Amino acid sequence: MEKEIYQPVGVHEEERELIRRLIFTFIGGIFIINASIATHIFPNRPEIAGTSSLIGVILLGLPMIVNAFKGFYTGKLKLTELASIAVLACIALGYYVTAGVVAFILTLGHLLEHRTTLGAREAIESLLKLTPPTAHLVEGENERDVMVSELKKGDIIRVKPGENIPADGIIIKGRTTVNESSITGESLPVDKFEGDQVFEGTVNLTGVINVEVMKTGKDTTLGKVKQLILQAEKTKIPIITLMEKYVQWYIPVILMVACLILFFTRDALRAISALIVGVPCALLLATPTAIIAVLSASARSGIMIKEPSKIEIAPHIDVVIFDKTGTITTGEPVVTSLNPVVEISPEKFLYYVATVEKHSLHPLAKAVRKLAEKANVKIGEPESFEEIGGKGVRGKVGNREVLVGRSSWLEENGIEVPEIKKSTGSILHVAIDSKYYGWIGIEDQMRIEAKETAEELKKMDIRKLIMLTGDKREVAEKIGKEFGFEEVISECLPETKLEVVENLKKKGHQILMIGDGINDAPALAASDIGIAMGAMGSDVAINSSSIALMSNNLKKIPFFLSISRIANRIIYQNIALAGIFILLGLIFSGAGIFTPIIAALYHEIGSIIVIFNSARLVKYE
Repeated sequence: MEKEIYQPVGVHEEERELIRRLIFTFIGGIFIINASIATHIFPNRPEIAGTSSLIGVILLGLPMIVNAFKGFYTGKLKLTELASIAVLACIALGYYVTAGVVAFILTLGHLLEHRTTLGAREAIESLLKLTPPTAHLVEGENERDVMVSELKKGDIIRVKPGENIPADGIIIKGRTTVNESSITGESLPVDKFEGDQVFEGTVNLTGVINVEVMKTGKDTTLGKVKQLILQAEKTKIPIITLMEKYVQWYIPVILMVACLILFFTRDALRAISALIVGVPCALLLATPTAIIAVLSASARSGIMIKEPSKIEIAPHIDVVIFDKTGTITTGEPVVTSLNPVVEISPEKFLYYVATVEKHSLHPLAKAVRKLAEKANVKIGEPESFEEIGGKGVRGKVGNREVLVGRSSWLEENGIEVPEIKKSTGSILHVAIDSKYYGWIGIEDQMRIEAKETAEELKKMDIRKLIMLTGDKREVAEKIGKEFGFEEVISECLPETKLEVVENLKKKGHQILMIGDGINDAPALAASDIGIAMGAMGSDVAINSSSIALMSNNLKKIPFFLSISRIANRIIYQNIALAGIFILLGLIFSGAGIFTPIIAALYHEIGSIIVIFNSARLVKYE
């Protein structure tokens, strides 16, 4: 596995740099305090206090001034240049202690702000530190420990109870229960059987399993999650872009205000105070802190936001479209009824069907085998096997000929099939030795949370819920009515889904669409927000949408809309608070109420309020 998977998202490196700068800040602060004490102890030796304060100012103010000059030289201003100008002005006027105290407060405040914002990123990073450093590699009858970075596709690894799974793969031996909450956000563990997928970073709880490695490193689901987070952190939402567009006007305006204060009051300290409160740290933190908090809370809940700009769009969504298969339904057929004739027991009936279906790749065959495993019915080896496309399978089990498939196919083989009335799902008819032995009902089950999700969305003032499906109109309308959809569009093709989205957008609607990311990828891409369900282990789902749900829980959709709405409110609260703080600060500075030191403290209070206002989102559930 690539080394980068084990590297934090830059948080630990930034923490070390933070500690180094904090040490220098406190050393500089000691020199400033020493200068203040020396003024009283050696009143006739001003050079002692002057030297101490000058050293403190250099330690505290030099990094700020150097960064300011870099900004002016490159033309990439960060708005913190105003603080550097204020510190330089204090030094030029001989206020060394004031300059030192201001630089100390501003530097310490900046470091504490930076440390606070790292908290949200640490919450994200904790999701990525889940891969164990070593794995148990199985070689024949032997087992040895190897570094996870040495694993490759096709290797067989053994995972024991309590261990984190080191790579994505498929269980080839054993059964267990796996806690997938680290990726999906779902608290309930999942039962896993032979043939099921398991994912890197999830926890094996109960059984010993042998896993064939399918993906390692950045190609695993966890690796892709990391890439999504890094990409999302670097993306700027429109409101940030808008603020950056007007940044070139901000510094001249504040400088002009400071010059006017100096002109009318003839008090340089008032002008310096105005420069300090004019540093818009709180304004700059207003949006990024809220966005990082949303990314953190969403990642913890199994929602991977690839495009943070969708957070700003989410409050305006008024139409939600569900693609039925794989979204409202599970997308995996399950046996809903077993109907053998009286001459054969259900267990024996299931044994014959599961055995003859053992080598079939058809989803209905998989559903039968899965039921047999759960019912502890041991599946045998068919003596012969033939699959007839679109009709069924034929084979010998214990010298008895077994046919499983459509009623028409059994009738072609001279078997009389009774009429079964079933409005939904599929039916597998079974014949043994040319005699009809019963049928199996299989359906794509509806998700139990679908109706509750629809009700929650309506409470959130979503104007229209639409279901798209390939089902016949009668079946589609029945499902739509049961789950509370205002509009149902049946017999849909992929191009029909795209047409629906485009027509709604032409009417001025803001659309969120949920699909499985496979046959609905074009419609997902065309929607204002496209959400792919069940993205864990699916490259197609991750790549086809702007937001990926790692689990199949539909309740994550109201969660995303809700947290996005709160985030937008908090962003505008932060901007308003920051603007009011700056305006009041300029007024108080001009009135002589603020000294530079008080101005620096006031400036930091504004930034801290904004950070803590955004931090509320981190724990949102």
